[in-house]
Amino acid sequence: MDLLTLLGVAVASVIFGAVLGYFLRHLIVLQRKSSIELKIKQLLIDAKAKAQTALEEASKKSEAIIERAKKEERSVTSQIRKLEERVAKKEELLEKRRAEIDDDAKKVRAKIEEVRKIQGKLALLDKQKNSELERVSKLSEKDAKEELLTEVEKKYQEDVLLKMQKLETSGQEKIESRAQEILVSSIQRLASSTASEITTSTVSISSDDLKGKIIGKEGRNIRALERATGVELIVDDTPGSVVISSFDPLRRQIAKIALENLILDGRIQPARIEEMAGKAKMEVEKMVKEKGEAAAYEAGIFDFDPRLLMLLGRLYFRVSYGQNILQHSVETAHLAGMIASEVGADVAVAKKAALLHDIGKAVDHEIQGTHVGIGRRILQKFNAGEAIIRAMEAHHGEYPYTSLESVIVQTADAISAARPGARRDSLENYLKRLEELEGISNSFGGVEKSYAIQAGREIRVFVTPEKISDLEAKKMAREIAKKIEEEIKFPGEIKVSVIRESRAVEYAR
Repeated sequence: MDLLTLLGVAVASVIFGAVLGYFLRHLIVLQRKSSIELKIKQLLIDAKAKAQTALEEASKKSEAIIERAKKEERSVTSQIRKLEERVAKKEELLEKRRAEIDDDAKKVRAKIEEVRKIQGKLALLDKQKNSELERVSKLSEKDAKEELLTEVEKKYQEDVLLKMQKLETSGQEKIESRAQEILVSSIQRLASSTASEITTSTVSISSDDLKGKIIGKEGRNIRALERATGVELIVDDTPGSVVISSFDPLRRQIAKIALENLILDGRIQPARIEEMAGKAKMEVEKMVKEKGEAAAYEAGIFDFDPRLLMLLGRLYFRVSYGQNILQHSVETAHLAGMIASEVGADVAVAKKAALLHDIGKAVDHEIQGTHVGIGRRILQKFNAGEAIIRAMEAHHGEYPYTSLESVIVQTADAISAARPGARRDSLENYLKRLEELEGISNSFGGVEKSYAIQAGREIRVFVTPEKISDLEAKKMAREIAKKIEEEIKFPGEIKVSVIRESRAVEYAR
């Protein structure tokens, strides 16, 4: 066979193989397709069978549900019918009750009308009776009432007075006994020194030659020191010392420290003076802060505004009647805390208000007004709390007592100020207070004489018995005490004793 024939046979074989493969593949695909269709048909048959079964089960369940719903409907319908019957019965009862109430209301209105007629008749009879009594007694109802009251008052005046005195004595004894226990206990527990402290305004010098250096050439040094510290220096009047004069205690202290440091340094000249004055000011501010913090710590108070503590520390340089005001404030806080714990008041409020009760004195020489009013504004500015402000503001009677703590602060302030040795009063103020006490007492009618005794702690008033009765004497004591409170400022309390003494005098001849 030649090559061409072999090539033809090969090509024919390839074509035949391809055709045969195509038909085989097509046959296989047809077989698979028929197999899948059979499976699908079988699945459809199974699904229809399951659906039929589910439908039958659902039908049975729905029939059971419908049956239960019908039973429940019959039960609800039965209950509704019963409720309707009950409502109908209640409406019937209410209708009957309404009818009965209407009948009762008619009867009540009739009774009211009848009572009104009777009251009218009684009023007419009473008026006729009063007219007849006035005609017979020749007195009006008002005059008869006044005459009867006067007669009863005269008849039972002594009994009423004795009863009043008995009740007043009994209650006063109990109150005074308890108050004395609390106050004495507080004073004993405090047990602080009664020595007074005076802040000095003088600087000692070793020799009078230093006065020339302090004054300086043509007075330059003294003028520089006065200008830097805001005080007035007096160097000629007192030997061995220099007097510092200023209305501001802080300025005096700054000048005192600056002058002492200049004397120790020895270089007294305008530039050095300004430097020392600046250092002294910083030292005093530090001292003020430390004193305020120490006072609050000693009183057991730890939540004050730092600016409030600075003002509190300034009280260290203030003195009232020889008593250091900061020391007095701390002492008052301790007393107020002890009294508050005894009587069941708020201890924290009482101690804070007592410690700050004189805070206005720190700046009262700079701001117009009383130290109570100034202190009140200071506490409002620093949000000290309304309870503390109310407790503080009443300690001198300028504001009313609005809480138990306000009375406690006033009491603690009086104890601290009035204890023997706590304060030193001048002879002039002492005599003036005694004269004012006697003048107030003598201004009342019926007073025969009055004496101020016990260093002005008691005023005894003798009245004329023919002009003043026992009841009027008690009333006069209250009025004198009230007038003293209004017109005189004093620490502690003043006892007012009105004495009415009757004497019968005869002569045997």
